[in-house]
Amino acid sequence: MSEKLKGKVECSGNNSSEANECGLPLEKLNLGPRKKLLVLSLGGLLCHRVHRYERANIPSFRYVDASYGSFRVYKRPHCEDFMKFCLGRFDVGIWSSAKEWYLDNALDCVMKGLRSKLVFAWDQVKCTDSGFKTLEKRDKPLFLKELKKVWEGKCSKTRSSSTGKYSSSNTLLMDNQPYKALLNLPHTAIYPAEYKVDQVNDMALGPKGELRLYLDGLADADDVPSYVKKHPFGQPAITTAHSDWGHYSKIISRFQKD
Repeated sequence: MSEKLKGKVECSGNNSSEANECGLPLEKLNLGPRKKLLVLSLGGLLCHRVHRYERANIPSFRYVDASYGSFRVYKRPHCEDFMKFCLGRFDVGIWSSAKEWYLDNALDCVMKGLRSKLVFAWDQVKCTDSGFKTLEKRDKPLFLKELKKVWEGKCSKTRSSSTGKYSSSNTLLMDNQPYKALLNLPHTAIYPAEYKVDQVNDMALGPKGELRLYLDGLADADDVPSYVKKHPFGQPAITTAHSDWGHYSKIISRFQKD
């Protein structure tokens, strides 16, 4: 079964037979240097992680896709097809603020043999610790995802150096927590609503889902910032208008001083 799946998602070539195997017309495949980079979060976008003691948050009708330590992982509907879709149109990296052991195991569950096609898979080590705590959990460190690390090629798990290949013009971060992008340039990220395990009828990653349609348009756009500015999606970015700007402005000020 895994070999069959692997054959169907080999989307990196330039011939029409591979395009057909991906289920995409050749003109829809972004090939060569024109590909933009998608940096996807893991939890809240592709899956939902629940601690096994949080029984109230675990629906009895949901089958557990994977268990690691004290956590249970539930894949988002259509996540595997969504990853094939993304890999056919973009270069793709995964960036999680979770620890390495969880990232490795969760990717095996979510990606189903597609991990080797990622440009990189980053965990908490690649995040920037802001020195502050999150507002939703006062004991949880607030981690940031600085895209400049990607643009500077600071990758330990890449197939090749990305220095100079990616920039603010061709990179999009997707994360359900807007504060992760506090230090990034404007219009280089979108913030979809968080996926949770009880959303069994969620279609955002499906064939005509809102995320697929959005990314389909992005793939054909001239550049990322112009497209994001013209087509706002999901939660708004954190600006001076945010109700908790007092908290987040302290984080920005700290790093501006550095």
